[in-house]
Amino acid sequence: MNDHDSNDEPLILKLHLVIRFAVRVMALIMTAVIIWGVVDVCWVLYEKLMSPPRFLLTISDILATFGAFMAVLIAIEIFVNICVYLREDVIHVQIVMATALMAIALPSSMAAQIHPRLRKFF
Repeated sequence: MNDHDSNDEPLILKLHLVIRFAVRVMALIMTAVIIWGVVDVCWVLYEKLMSPPRFLLTISDILATFGAFMAVLIAIEIFVNICVYLREDVIHVQIVMATALMAIALPSSMAAQIHPRLRKFF
């Protein structure tokens, strides 16, 4: 993020600091979301396995579990992007490319899990 000149005006430098602080806050929040998501996946899986008939999952249960896993993986990918953004020795084009690839790949896989009839389109 230090791609600015040393002669930038003080307001711009302070705004950069504010943005970096906001990104750190977002990283903390994303960590909580990831932990909450993992706990939710475990809880839902436990409930499904303990409901009659025990230890059997229907196709819809499996797809719901995959959707929950996918949501946690998306949150982890966003967290990694946030961490890369905070590093100063990394070219930020990587973040743009990773986010673009994620934006292209995820809607199709999520749509196929949300509604099985959509699979034929992907």
